[in-house]
Amino acid sequence: MTVIEVSNLSKRYGDTVAVRDVSLAVEAGEIFGILGPNGAGKTTTVECIAGLRTADGGGISVLGRAPRDPWLRSQVGIQLQESQLQDKLTVREALQLYHSFYPHPADWRELAADLGLESKLGTAYAKLSGGQKQRLSIALALIGNPRIAILDELTTGLDPQARRDTWDLIESVRDRGVTVVLVTHFMEEAERLCDRIAVIDKGEVVALDTPAGLVERATADQTIRFRPSKDFDDALLTGLPEVTRLTRRGDRIEILGTGNLLFAVASALAVHQIVAGELRLEQATLDDAFVHLTGNATTGE
Repeated sequence: MTVIEVSNLSKRYGDTVAVRDVSLAVEAGEIFGILGPNGAGKTTTVECIAGLRTADGGGISVLGRAPRDPWLRSQVGIQLQESQLQDKLTVREALQLYHSFYPHPADWRELAADLGLESKLGTAYAKLSGGQKQRLSIALALIGNPRIAILDELTTGLDPQARRDTWDLIESVRDRGVTVVLVTHFMEEAERLCDRIAVIDKGEVVALDTPAGLVERATADQTIRFRPSKDFDDALLTGLPEVTRLTRRGDRIEILGTGNLLFAVASALAVHQIVAGELRLEQATLDDAFVHLTGNATTGE
């Protein structure tokens, strides 16, 4: 079931075209990633989906309704990139306040427990760590019992451990039956969490596929490096259909190939009782796919 459908979306600010021609569809129950470099149009796209901005062109349907339909306020939870609460507002006060906004809200105490905020209920927002603020942002996005959660650059600024903890939380959100739209520029985050990814560059969708599908578009090549236990004729491996190139670097062998390369090479060596020491397999990553699709270097941890 399609819960969000965007067709030929466009949005400009003065002379600046933020979104040129974006089309995508989000299916119920998935974590759908929107990936792209800074300034690509990711945030503008999700703000139009959420009804926070009015598109200049194209169509958007969210659960069969227009983005600004009042009914959607209780169906779509949003955590924006620049979300901020008053410094003196406690976690308990924030949860109770947002709880009062919805006709059928979630139990805020249960939500606090699920997100590890029970011990911080009396803590002022200003006193929370970055990871705790993100947990609270997720709680506030979920407190209305939404069917869709839009999370924009959720882990920017977090340390690696806090980022991984937040990833666990996002997966738990999906496990609650909520469809998640995740905006990010972290490759590892997208590869770990997303069922499908739309890559946006310069205001346009340049690719839409699973993480594995995007990687395959970049290159199907794999590289194996190892130190053989004894010498052998190159033809032993170059004759394999999976092998495209063999290079010797001192006592090490480097194999470039495709398909089930590792199994083919290991099997051929085993037949001749050759042990592949210090074996390493290198494959294309989502980073490689991103650079291939956009020409932009990526931001990592």
